[in-house]
Amino acid sequence: MMKKILFLLTLIVMASSCRISYSFRTASINYDLTKTLHIGHFVNQAPLVYPPLEQRFNEEMKDMFTRNTRLQLVNQNGDMEIEGEIVGYELTPMAVQEDAFASETKLTMTVRMRFRNNKTDAPEIEERISANRTFSSNTIFDNVQDQLMGELIDEIVDQIFNATMANW
Repeated sequence: MMKKILFLLTLIVMASSCRISYSFRTASINYDLTKTLHIGHFVNQAPLVYPPLEQRFNEEMKDMFTRNTRLQLVNQNGDMEIEGEIVGYELTPMAVQEDAFASETKLTMTVRMRFRNNKTDAPEIEERISANRTFSSNTIFDNVQDQLMGELIDEIVDQIFNATMANW
């Protein structure tokens, strides 16, 4: 009886001490080699200009890298550098109905991003990253624009983080 209790106690201790952890937002950075990051200001060059877009995008970029890496943000000459422009913010009618009016509208945001690691010989990465959301054409765009913009920014910033910091 005592052996069974001891066995169960040992099993419980072993099971509670094991932990499996998964994270899809981990950076694969050699912090001994790379200590600083410069994130250039992404200027809004999209034909359709929504004034809060540029500032909100730039703040989200800094927040993402500050929260998920130990890199120190610097104003220039970082060990790693990310820069680019917001090149698209546009509405496209979708799903045309019988009366020739669109039942849905798609909002698309596109960013051109360049990444350079000054501590390695890796070539510069340049990508166009897009995200989009659809909404009912019966909805007034001004009522959903801030929410949709936030979703697009989050998705694009996440894609930039994964393209530059994650080693998949």
